[in-house]
Amino acid sequence: MWRISRLWPELRSLFRDRRVQWALSIRATIAALASFAVAQFLHLPLPLWAVLTSVIVTQMSVGRSLKATFDYLMGTLGGAIYGGVIGALVPHASELALLALLALAVAPLSFIAAINPRFSVAPITAIIVLLVPTFTNASPIGSALDRVIEVAVGGVTGLVVSSLLLPSRAHPLLVEAAARTLDQMAGALGELFQGLTRGLDADSLHRVQDGIGQAVTEMNMVGAEAERERSAGLATGPSTGPLLRTLLRLRHDLVMIGRAASNPLPEAVLTRLESSLAQVGSAFAAYLRGSAVALQAGRGPPPLNDVESAPDAYAGEVAALRRDGVTRSLSVDEVERFFALGFALEQMRANLRDLERCVA
Repeated sequence: MWRISRLWPELRSLFRDRRVQWALSIRATIAALASFAVAQFLHLPLPLWAVLTSVIVTQMSVGRSLKATFDYLMGTLGGAIYGGVIGALVPHASELALLALLALAVAPLSFIAAINPRFSVAPITAIIVLLVPTFTNASPIGSALDRVIEVAVGGVTGLVVSSLLLPSRAHPLLVEAAARTLDQMAGALGELFQGLTRGLDADSLHRVQDGIGQAVTEMNMVGAEAERERSAGLATGPSTGPLLRTLLRLRHDLVMIGRAASNPLPEAVLTRLESSLAQVGSAFAAYLRGSAVALQAGRGPPPLNDVESAPDAYAGEVAALRRDGVTRSLSVDEVERFFALGFALEQMRANLRDLERCVA
């Protein structure tokens, strides 16, 4: 009994934290069962393809399901038409002729699929269209029609289930992805500002920047799904474009700061600027984290007071440092990194202002 009492909260936590994944598993299961029932009702020769298609097109969000369904149907239609036509026109009574026909089917379709991933299923469809008649005594044209109908049944069933049963919209997924990216940027910013005082090796810089780049790439994919839902009239809400573009610009700011952090700032400069630079890093990181919390909670953005005041204090210290002639003793490389850092910080402040509008 004691073990059950401990296990129950863990199960509730697992369900709560993975509710999107649980919803996907339920949708995929229902889509598979429904497509099999429809295929049986229509007396399709191979219900297997309807079931497989329904599971393939049942994706994490409705927008992703839309794209998967359209791409799969396009690839299937292209492969079925091509396979059916060459199967009907090219004699293939012998095994050698069938091998030549398979090569004729796979080679051009694989080339097209390499150029346009939308047709990645076309070679597989053509192979099925050509080989299934050897086992079922059907004609190539009949095999192609059956294949298209089976995939259409599976695709439509999967899309309907994804839209109606526990639908997962891409816009909330994008908000979560953006919040995670902002948190990751805040952590990366802390590491980069530490690098300005003691330097960062190439491996550390690559780890930080690659992690941010991957997060931004994944977020852009979810953003494309959200816009696809909006275009299809399946969802409403603000355009995701401004938020995605702002986070991409913030990612570029981190790249510029990372270049400056590859080596510590010169001692003469760091002594004067270390305190104000730390305030800038703390203010920027806090605003990124606050914006992440605001996005997830659906409330207004945090105040920009520290984001505005900290860079001004830093700029004042830089102006005093230049008046005192400290920068005259720096090397060309040190001067370039020093002023590139100032430009990057000013750009990041401007992009944080844009972030405020996006969160609002």
